[in-house]
Amino acid sequence: MIGMWRNVLMLCMVLMAAPAWSADNDYRMGTGDVLRITVYGQPDLTTEARVGESGSITFPLIGDVKLAGSTPAQGEADIAKRLKKGGFILDPFVTVNVVQYRSQQVSVLGRVNRPGQFTLEKISRLTDVLALAGGVISDGADIVTLVRMKDGKAEYREMDLIALFQPGGEAINERVQDGDFINVARQPMFYIYGEVQRPGAFRLERGMSVVQALSVGGGLTSRGTQRGIKILRRDGNGKQQKLDTQLDALVQKDDVIYVKESLF
Repeated sequence: MIGMWRNVLMLCMVLMAAPAWSADNDYRMGTGDVLRITVYGQPDLTTEARVGESGSITFPLIGDVKLAGSTPAQGEADIAKRLKKGGFILDPFVTVNVVQYRSQQVSVLGRVNRPGQFTLEKISRLTDVLALAGGVISDGADIVTLVRMKDGKAEYREMDLIALFQPGGEAINERVQDGDFINVARQPMFYIYGEVQRPGAFRLERGMSVVQALSVGGGLTSRGTQRGIKILRRDGNGKQQKLDTQLDALVQKDDVIYVKESLF
């Protein structure tokens, strides 16, 4: 599991090192974007304009054109249609390029290298945004939370990072939207004390057994014994219980593993 998590971090670093995003016809333009619009063979119609609060720009001959919420390709088709319908150009060929992106913002919080707000410049997915934030740091959780406002209410979606980088993971690589919040919490921990080489707090990996947890703690000291290992665990009411355990038992969040000293 530790090796798998390292692979996830490496993939995030690869994504982070990728070339800067460029305009994409799937990108939906919005307020604040600066557009450059050209019509082939008509240099006088070349226009550079910022999408206003109304979601529109003003284009020569046809006036206001609402572009917020449209892709560049849809904007091209709309402007060409209106130029042709107005009798201005017989068969116009229009291009719309986004030269400055300002409209779509997402926030990444928690256990990442560069938490903050980021501008989306194309259709982007969870892994893209985590790469922008510098990747997940070593104590970041395997499960991240995506918060999205819909009809005035917050929706919460939990995303499994390890599953994203396994075969078929692209199907669950959520597409992020303007206003989304992504939170990477701290990974659950467990604790070891008693006769181990390195007592302390450690990251709980998925499916970790007691024997694996002991190895993370450096193994037993010469005075330690595998017999009578105890786990201190809180029940559903928050009451701490002392439990006998086996080496192949699974460790749970906030478990405290105690290794006794051998009497012989």
